[in-house]
Parts: sequence; structure tokens; C-alpha cells
Amino acid sequence: MKLLNTKSQFNASGDHAVLLVHGLSSSPLEMRFLARALARSGFATYAPVFDGYSAGSPERRMEQWLAAAVGRFDELSQRYRRVSVCGLSIGATLALALVKQRPSAQAVILLSVTLAYDGWAIPWYQFLLGLAYYTPMRGRWRYREESPFGLKNEALRAKIARAMQSNAISEIGPSTISLSALHEASRLAKSVRRFLGDIKTDCLTIHAIDDETASANNARFVSAHIGASFVRSIYLDDSYHMIISDNEREIVAGEVSLFLRDSEAAEGGVAGEGTPIVSKALARRLRQIAKPGG
Repeated sequence: MKLLNTKSQFNASGDHAVLLVHGLSSSPLEMRFLARALARSGFATYAPVFDGYSAGSPERRMEQWLAAAVGRFDELSQRYRRVSVCGLSIGATLALALVKQRPSAQAVILLSVTLAYDGWAIPWYQFLLGLAYYTPMRGRWRYREESPFGLKNEALRAKIARAMQSNAISEIGPSTISLSALHEASRLAKSVRRFLGDIKTDCLTIHAIDDETASANNARFVSAHIGASFVRSIYLDDSYHMIISDNEREIVAGEVSLFLRDSEAAEGGVAGEGTPIVSKALARRLRQIAKPGG
């Protein structure tokens, strides 16, 4: 696959801007489908490159990631009446850190939020990486993405597998992630867990129940501990981690747009948590998982 443009992407329509935060060591390319869908719904979208966080920029500490994200948010705030933040994976974790510093955000959208790498495809040695960071491996070892690449869609998975063989980055993320970047992501997630209760921004979480990278427990933890009064939780049953590229990407885009309009109408959270949105089949699976030995 030919490598596509991975630079910042901006659409200026509407008076409500959405800052799109891609995943760890990836690029704005990840957010392209969602950005186009939101633009068709009348939102301005900005999917920037973040210094120290995005692919192609020198790696930096998570404090620099946050400073870069806050800077992009402030730029949008000078031009638009409302600004929301939408992040994918570790980008969702970064979005939470951002709205903690900028509580003026209209809403925060968390797609496959990752506070812990605890999905079913995470390698058994993952727990050792924290120790490995303090060894000579720190500058050499890189985690290599492998099948299913966050995708339940087999045709798209095969396409990405071919791209990963010849490119450092694909339309759904990088082929490898450094140990240093993973360490900083862990630091970021740890800090976010501590202040979730202080975040009052309207919040939508969308997560696949079969997420192979970050289990649905990540989304449940956020929904249970965030301090917002307007919270909506949606669980998907036909996707893996990359929900904005996988089988249910149209559903994701539609629910994000709907929540942003509902947040505008609520203006501060008139609505409460309510019941998480699930299909009947998924509800049965959730009950089975909750049973001992399920």
C-alpha cells in the first residue's frame, strides 16, 4: 500500500470544532474517516501532528505530549465557540488529560480508551516492559504490531498486514512502537486514573467488547469514576481496537456526532449516565462474561 499523507488535517466548517487525537506513535491518517464524517455533519475538525507524540517527530516525555495537545486546543478555542476533544486509544487517555487542564471543552469522546494494555492479544511478557525500560533495552527494543492489527474485518486486516511489511506506518497506525513511548504512555495513564473524578466535561465512551489491546474494563473504569454528570457508554460487538476503521466505523461516527449535538443541547449535563448502549446479543455476552468462569 502506498503511504498516504500523514500531516495535520483540517476542515474549517461549522462553529463547533473537534480536536482529533490519534493513537500512540501514529498519525492523523488514523482519524481520516471520522474527520470526514464529522465534517459532513457540520463540525469543524482538526487532526494535528503532536510534537513528541506523533510518528516522525522526536520522542519526548508525556508532559510534552500534553503541552502540544493543549496548544492545539487553545488555537481552536480562539476561532470557535465550542471545542470538543476526541481521542483514540492512548489518544483518548491524552484527551482526558487535556480536558482536565481545559475544562472549557464542550465534550470529550473516548474511543477504545487505554488506561491499561490488558486485551486478549497482549503478549504475556507485557508486565516486564516496565522493568526493561531501566535496562539497556530502553533504546533498542520496539513492540511490533501483529495480526489482527486491531481489526476484526479480515479484508482490511490483510491489506494492513501487507502495508506493515513495507512501511513504518499504515492508515491504522505504526508497525512498531518504542519502549520509551510505551513507558510514557503508562505514566500518562497512571496520572489520568488519579484525577478522573475531577473531570466534569460531558463524556462519551465507545469500546469494543472484544478489544484485543485494551479490554472493555478500561471504558467501564472511566464511566464509573469520571466526575461528569452527562456520560454515555456504548459497547460494540463486531469490532476490535481500531473501531474508527473496523466493521462498525459508521456507527461510531454517527454516535460521536449525535453525542456532540446532545452535549450542545444539554449545556453542562442535564442528562445523567443512563443505561450503557448495547445490542441484545452483546447484553447476553456481557452477562456471560460477568459469571464466574464465563
